[in-house]
Amino acid sequence: MIDIVGDEHDTGPPGRRRSTSTLLSTLRHDLPASVVVFLVAVPLSLGVAHAAGAPLLAGLVSAVVGGLVASLFGGSALQVSGPSAALTVVLAETIATFGWAATCAITAAAGLVQILFGVSRFARAALAISPAIVHGLLAGIGLIIVLGQLHVVLGGAAQGSAIANVLALPGRIVGHHDQAALVGVVTVGVLLAWTRMPRSVRRVPGPLAAVALATTLSVAAGMDLPRVDLPNGLPGLGFVPEAPSGSWVAITGAVLSIALIASLESLLSALAVDKLRDGPRTDLNRELIGQGLANIAAGSLGGFPVTGVVVRTMTNFEAGARSRASAILHSAWILGCCVFLAGALRLIPLAALAGLLVYVGAKLVNVTSLREVRRHGDLPVYLATLTGAVAVNLLTGVAAGIAVSLALMLRRMLFSGIHIEPDGARTRVVIEGALTFLSVPRLTTVLAGVPERSEVTLELFVDYLDHAAFDCLRGWQCAYERNGGVVVVDEIGHPWFERGKAGVPTVRRGVASRVVPRWLAPWSEWQAEHLELPAQRGGSVPLCRGASEFQRRTAPLLRRTWDGLAHGQAPHTLFITCGDARIVPNLITTSGPGDLFTVRNIGNLVPPASAEADFSVGAAIEYAVGLLRVREVVVCGHSGCGAMKALLGDAPTGLTQLGGWLRHGEETVRRRESEGPVLLDGARPGREADQLALHNVVRQLENLRSYPVVEAALARGELRLTGMYFDVGKASVYLLDAAHRSFTSAASPVKS
Repeated sequence: MIDIVGDEHDTGPPGRRRSTSTLLSTLRHDLPASVVVFLVAVPLSLGVAHAAGAPLLAGLVSAVVGGLVASLFGGSALQVSGPSAALTVVLAETIATFGWAATCAITAAAGLVQILFGVSRFARAALAISPAIVHGLLAGIGLIIVLGQLHVVLGGAAQGSAIANVLALPGRIVGHHDQAALVGVVTVGVLLAWTRMPRSVRRVPGPLAAVALATTLSVAAGMDLPRVDLPNGLPGLGFVPEAPSGSWVAITGAVLSIALIASLESLLSALAVDKLRDGPRTDLNRELIGQGLANIAAGSLGGFPVTGVVVRTMTNFEAGARSRASAILHSAWILGCCVFLAGALRLIPLAALAGLLVYVGAKLVNVTSLREVRRHGDLPVYLATLTGAVAVNLLTGVAAGIAVSLALMLRRMLFSGIHIEPDGARTRVVIEGALTFLSVPRLTTVLAGVPERSEVTLELFVDYLDHAAFDCLRGWQCAYERNGGVVVVDEIGHPWFERGKAGVPTVRRGVASRVVPRWLAPWSEWQAEHLELPAQRGGSVPLCRGASEFQRRTAPLLRRTWDGLAHGQAPHTLFITCGDARIVPNLITTSGPGDLFTVRNIGNLVPPASAEADFSVGAAIEYAVGLLRVREVVVCGHSGCGAMKALLGDAPTGLTQLGGWLRHGEETVRRRESEGPVLLDGARPGREADQLALHNVVRQLENLRSYPVVEAALARGELRLTGMYFDVGKASVYLLDAAHRSFTSAASPVKS
């Protein structure tokens, strides 16, 4: 049911008022959209049927059935279904082989297969097909349509195959052209020029304008041309599809071809409009069931196969449609056109429909999609699919695309990143990607090139390590070390190799065994494992190992960023925090080079501007706010702060400099009792030092205001002050709500 919004002028019951209001609101958008789609659908439906060699009325029957049945039972609210140019190739072959009545039965059978696809939840599996195969198939279909219909546009007839059309095309171009060629060229020319017309003119759909102008020209000039042949009435209900006779292999192939192509185009069309609109996404399995029901109905009534059509669906969306009502209404307009305007349709020259199909077919060869495919390295898959579809048939094209796609996948696995890199007196063997039994031949070749009795670092940056690859690596390591060499396994990411040596199954990457990646946290667990190693072998300390890691892996990724910062800095935040090694400002704020101007000291203290014992913090504040013009100053405290413990009486003895510095925090201690508690997530922390840390952040923000440069920036509205607290044990960030003297989770930040 449609949920309706009330109408204040309706004096009837509330439910009726809401229904009336929403119905009117829906029709206000869907009614004009349905008219636009109708004007696009009529010439396209006739042209598609003509290109496939089907009765022209069959295209209109399918447009009516597709818009009605598929819209009522499908999973997409804005999808518009009907006859599609993508099916003309396979339909032309099917009609030539089995005849029209049998093709209708095959269409109904394909609809049944689509329903089985939907019930078995096939839709998501279909999306696993490489986009390169889908775009290659559509381009192949478009090329076949263009090659065939160009002959019709130029006043001739299409040949039996795409190859024959290519061979005959030069003769057709230089040969005799009659009136049909003029009409076809005018149609194509209008379609090409229509996109450059003013917006007010383009409110009339291009296909309608092109066919109407070509028809008007042919009638005004008195041209004697083949025109649309429609019966005087709609087909009777007595039409019965005939069971096809012949090879069951050929029949099954035709059924599957129609079902697969119609399903793929419908899913792609639904996903395309989903990307552009808000609201619920398409139920793809339900969409296949709706398309299947529409094809059963279309085949039973003598219609063309139905599919969700990208052109009509996008036209529907751009025209402002809000619901299924638009597609349903467009079916009503087509039905009315067949009944009341059949005489006008019979004036359309077939050459105009051929010109329209040339334009539509050329649009299927999408240059943007080709560039995207090339950028992802799948151009061979695209070309194999296109070539197979054009040279043989559509199923052969899909099979060729899948074969090339699998070959590329195997090649990428066989030639995964396995190489040797010199590292001074040592040797580094770098292994990246998925390492499986397919990589073992190349792996053994590379490992055989490692110098004997050397110190080798085996860097494993692998997504997966199977038994054969593990066995190869483990065997090589043992043999190399027996011969006097040293092998250090440096595993980056998931510990596949380490788990294998420990006898733990490496079948899958378990959630419970996640590790912190080294590129995110080079200061974490992995360094602790190697703390003893440098001293044992006379190597570098862990910090130098980290610098080497940065230079090899991180620097190349960030070099462009630092190159842009080479001539100056423009940070957005002055970040004042404690010198505690557990606080990593860029990590807890997800910021990078050039973002933070950082000041660190014991206890994240900000001495008042009048204090003369230390000038370093004041100088940093003046530089950041006065010269760099930062837009925010953050004071960040943390749990377990040693400075707060010292202020509470747990200070180490004999450290005169530390004691002198902590005098700047004594005011916080004096004022905390009189000011009342500062809450953390609505509660007072259990430890006094943590409660003092919260008070300390509030106090240091007040001290910031004592600096003239800060007060002036605040007065101009160019600066804001933010209090932050980091709970080390929970790895949680909290922000200060100054109005309520409370820190709340950064997951739901407060307004400062």
